[in-house]
Amino acid sequence: MNKFGLVYNGAIEENIEGKVNIKPVNYEVSNVKVSGNLYLPSEFDESKKYSAISVAHPNGGCKEQVAGLYAQKLAELGYVTLASDARYQGASEGEPRNRDYPENRIEDVSGMVDYLTSLDFVDTNKIGSLGICGGAGYTLASAQQDKRIKAVAVLSMFNTGRVRRNGFLDSDISGIGERLQKGAEARNKLLKGEVIYEGDNPEMTEEETRKMMESLPEGLYRDGVEYYGITHKHPNSNSRFTTESLPKVMAFDVDDRMDLITQPLLMMAGSSADTKYMTDSAFEKAINAENKELFLIDGASHIQTYWVDEYIIQVTDKLEEFFKSNL
Repeated sequence: MNKFGLVYNGAIEENIEGKVNIKPVNYEVSNVKVSGNLYLPSEFDESKKYSAISVAHPNGGCKEQVAGLYAQKLAELGYVTLASDARYQGASEGEPRNRDYPENRIEDVSGMVDYLTSLDFVDTNKIGSLGICGGAGYTLASAQQDKRIKAVAVLSMFNTGRVRRNGFLDSDISGIGERLQKGAEARNKLLKGEVIYEGDNPEMTEEETRKMMESLPEGLYRDGVEYYGITHKHPNSNSRFTTESLPKVMAFDVDDRMDLITQPLLMMAGSSADTKYMTDSAFEKAINAENKELFLIDGASHIQTYWVDEYIIQVTDKLEEFFKSNL
């Protein structure tokens, strides 16, 4: 029902002069059209220069969910922010749909920085990046390479390569060879025009989604089905990814080059999150980061950092402190 398609609590419903406004934008990354939402702070003055922050969405997510929520929260703090759909996902273009190549997602983050630097009202020496879940892993990888990002923050980081390779909680290392072969076979099928997918069927009814949710143990995947499939469902959000993506994703690991992050670094995770082991591992390897900090959100699980007010307040307060000090 929201005019801008936003599905998070407290979302902007209309642009009002003097308040935070939202502006849908389009730009290209490697000749592929990207759909983004630019958030402008209250009392925005185009003649001034603003610090800016890119926000990368989770795997399977879109800019209208948690990425938009934190983009809006940061705009309320006075930043120009940009939340964009990854190429091949959401409202952005790219075929086959839901291809999930790490190099694409990493370049998507730099592409957001490209767009922000093109704006006359953005101070190009004061651009930061925030990534959430899978978008957090790709934001870290982008910050390893792209030093235009002056400060990097991540929330509930999900190291997609490690999980696709080893299984969640490193529970299926014996299946690595099988998954690589599966990806190879899917690539051959793609050459003949057949796209094979991993993940849930996006056409499931709410009843079917609830049944699936109830069949899962407590934790990330059960909470994720509820968030993406029921409470914060969006037609542009899709947890599927092409099976031919598997080999490329499995060869990626954000931990491999964490020593290349030299910028100020903030890593945030729920203290009760079953994904916290990935944040701990990457944080330990960020040996050259300036002023690095690990911030735990007391009592929060992974998905709860997306929507529970008491945790959103903690995250926003920490982001305010971090970006104020480092931008």
